[in-house]
Amino acid sequence: MASGFQAVIGLEVHCQLQTKSKIFCGCSTEYGAKANHNTCPVCLGLPGVLPVLNEQVVRYALRLGVALGCSIRSSSRLARKNYFYPDLPKGYQISQFDEPILSGGSVPITVNESESQVELTRIHIEEDAGKLVHCADRNESHVDYNRTGMPLLEIVSEPVMHSSDEAVAYLKELHNIVQYLDICDGHMEQGSFRCDANVSIRPEGSQTLGTRTELKNLNSFNHVKRAIEFEISRQIDCVTSGDCVVQETRLWDEKSGRTRAMRGKEEAHDYRYFAEPDLLPLVVEESMLEEAKSTLPELPRQRRSRYINEYGLTPYDADVLVSERAYGVYFEEVFAKGVSAKMAANWVQGELLGRLNAAGTAIVNSPITADHLSQILQRIEDGTISGKQAKQVFQSVYDGEAIETALTAVGEQLNDPSQLSPIIEQILDAHPNEVATYLGGKTKTLGYFVGQVMRETQGSANPALVNRLITELLEERRTTE
Repeated sequence: MASGFQAVIGLEVHCQLQTKSKIFCGCSTEYGAKANHNTCPVCLGLPGVLPVLNEQVVRYALRLGVALGCSIRSSSRLARKNYFYPDLPKGYQISQFDEPILSGGSVPITVNESESQVELTRIHIEEDAGKLVHCADRNESHVDYNRTGMPLLEIVSEPVMHSSDEAVAYLKELHNIVQYLDICDGHMEQGSFRCDANVSIRPEGSQTLGTRTELKNLNSFNHVKRAIEFEISRQIDCVTSGDCVVQETRLWDEKSGRTRAMRGKEEAHDYRYFAEPDLLPLVVEESMLEEAKSTLPELPRQRRSRYINEYGLTPYDADVLVSERAYGVYFEEVFAKGVSAKMAANWVQGELLGRLNAAGTAIVNSPITADHLSQILQRIEDGTISGKQAKQVFQSVYDGEAIETALTAVGEQLNDPSQLSPIIEQILDAHPNEVATYLGGKTKTLGYFVGQVMRETQGSANPALVNRLITELLEERRTTE
C-alpha cells in the first residue's frame, strides 16, 4: 500500500444455515434441485399467506452467539426490508433491523504470528433472495426462486481490519467456526458462505472513516484478498489524483482482476424498514439458551491448543488439522486406534491430503478410510512393514484394493539380523572403494549402503535395523585392518 494511507475494512458475511426446511415455510433447502422446484405460496410471496419462523434457525443463531461471546437479546423483532428486484417476489425481505438477536462478540485471528480479535457489530436472522441466471448468448435473464426463503445469519464485523490478510484470516476463522458448530456446510462455491467487503481509506493517523465502497460477488478466499487489494489501490489512486471516492456497490470481476461499479450504495433509510406485522416478537426461552451453552462443541482454537499441548504436535501440524473440521475428525479416528499422534498427523496431512487435494476429493469421500490408515500405520509401528511397504499398501487401497489383500501382497518387513547380515556383507564386499571412504572418516557414505540394502530387499528391510547392522559390520572391518 502507498505510504500515507490506512485501509479500513469491515466484512458482512452471509451464512446459510443447515436446516432441512426454509426459514418461514416447509420447503426443502436441498441444493441443486430443478429450478423453482422447492417453492410454495409462502416463499413466493403470494397473497394471503403467513410466515412461520423455523425454530431451528433460532437455535443455530444462539449456538453461534454463545461461541463468539455475543450479547443475546431476550426479545427481538423481525422487520421488512423493502426494495424491488426480480429475485425478491414479495417486494421485501424479512430480516432484522434495530433489534438483532445478537450483538457484540468477536472472532480471534492470527496474522504473521500475531493474535488479535475482530469485534463484531451484530448478527441477525434473515431470509435469502432468489437467484438470477443470466443467459448472455440470448441476452436474457431467468429467476430461480429455490433459494428464496433460505435461512441466513448475517454476521457484521466492526470496521477494524486494515489489510487483505486480516480480512482473509477473519473469514477463514469464521468459516471454520460455523462448520465446527455444525450450523453451516461452508460451501462457498454454492453460496452457503459468502461475504461482502466494505472498504475505505484514510490518512495514516486519522480516526475519521473515509467514503466506503461495498464489494460483492466474493465467493472464495482468493477473491476476497484480490478484490480488497485492488480496491485499496484504486481508492488511493483516486484520492492522490485529486478525485473523490464515490460511495457505491462494486462487483469483483475475476476475469479482469478488477472491481467495477454496479450501483449507488443504499443507506438503511432507503429500505423503509418497519416491524414485520405477520410475526410476533422473537422471545428466547432460557431453556434454549442453556441448551446452546451445554451443547457447545470444541472450537478450532481449543482443538489446536489440545493438539499442541496434549498430543505434542507442532503448531504447523495443528493448524493443518484444524483448518477443516473433517480433517480433525479423520485424524482423531486414526489416533483413537492407538497410532501415535505424530505419525497419524504426518500421514493425514501429507500422504492423504496431498492425494485428495490433487484429485479435488473431499476427505469425507476418501477411498482410504480412517480404519484403513490406522491399520497401515499400526503395521509400521509394530515393525511388521516398512515405510516403503506402507506407501505401497496405501496406493493399492486408494486404487480400490481390499486392505487385507494389499497387506498380504507386500509381505512382512525383514527384521531378522541373521537374514540381513549376509546381504549387507555381500554389498560391502562389492563396494570396497565406498567402504574405504567410510573408514576414512566420511560417514555419510552410510546412507549409500542403506540404499543398496533397501534396493536389494525391495524395501522390505527394517531401515533402523539396517543402519545398526551396517555400522557394526563396518566397525568390525575397521578393527581387522
